[in-house]
Amino acid sequence: MDFKALVDEQLIDTDLPAGDKFQVIEHLLDLAVAAGRVSDRERALTDLVEREKYLSTGFEHGLAVPHAKTQAVADIILVFGLSREGIDFDSLDGQPTHFIFLLLSPMDTSGPHIQTLALLARNFQKEAIVEKLRQVTSKPDLIAILQQFQ
Repeated sequence: MDFKALVDEQLIDTDLPAGDKFQVIEHLLDLAVAAGRVSDRERALTDLVEREKYLSTGFEHGLAVPHAKTQAVADIILVFGLSREGIDFDSLDGQPTHFIFLLLSPMDTSGPHIQTLALLARNFQKEAIVEKLRQVTSKPDLIAILQQFQ
């Protein structure tokens, strides 16, 4: 899996609007729809919301990764949103979420889906990366940080 190939400038919002976690999921999904990466918005939204209702995808260190396997995408896609204010994502640590990665994968894509989730979780265990992301001021700087994930 090539994580760098998943980082697409069209699929990044460095200033998420305030809202609840479901509004944020919908906003990030709309970025993917606008970029032509989702064939059926309603199917993708239903799959994401069902997964989120089953168990929150809010982790620790300000990270949330709402994700779903869906028939609405042909390839794995990753959308990123940065919230300066923080969003209540029912995180494991009870803290506001600032870094939201929306991950959509085709139904038959287990390996890359799990690998991407693991890569994100692993990188957010590194305080230096979290701090760099908190201080990022531009989309190019953000992309440079994300492309260093391993």
